[in-house]
Amino acid sequence: MSLREKIETDYKNALKSKDKNKISTYRLILAGIKDLDINNRSGPEKKETDDEDIKKLLKKMIKQRSESIEVYKKNNRIDLLEIEQGEVTILSEYLPKQLNDEETKKICLDIISATGASSLKDMGRVMGELKKKHADTIDFSKAGSILKDLLNN
Repeated sequence: MSLREKIETDYKNALKSKDKNKISTYRLILAGIKDLDINNRSGPEKKETDDEDIKKLLKKMIKQRSESIEVYKKNNRIDLLEIEQGEVTILSEYLPKQLNDEETKKICLDIISATGASSLKDMGRVMGELKKKHADTIDFSKAGSILKDLLNN
């Protein structure tokens, strides 16, 4: 079952259970997927929207909500914060499990030693290796700060 089919099935189940929060989140996801379809059909490189495109969309949506969550925390808007956190939870269900900070740090150390990186100048090369090998499982904003710390010392 493709990622799109799984999302559509979960959307139908949310409709049946009348869960308003899930319904609105699934509608946002499906609207984003439709936009992807339109963009992929038009333009120079026509192609079908695949699971990788949908994963990128979901990551982008999670990032947007994470930024909103930070703003809501600062402004003490608990009601809006809970809605955004619920959406992040639903969006995260469709992505591979993200590695925690310890696992990310270990992988960063391994790649630094494998590439022979020694300073911040080598950060781009290390990030490139991370993206090749762990694109779905690492949060690159966390990895970036971890790499800066490691390469500065």
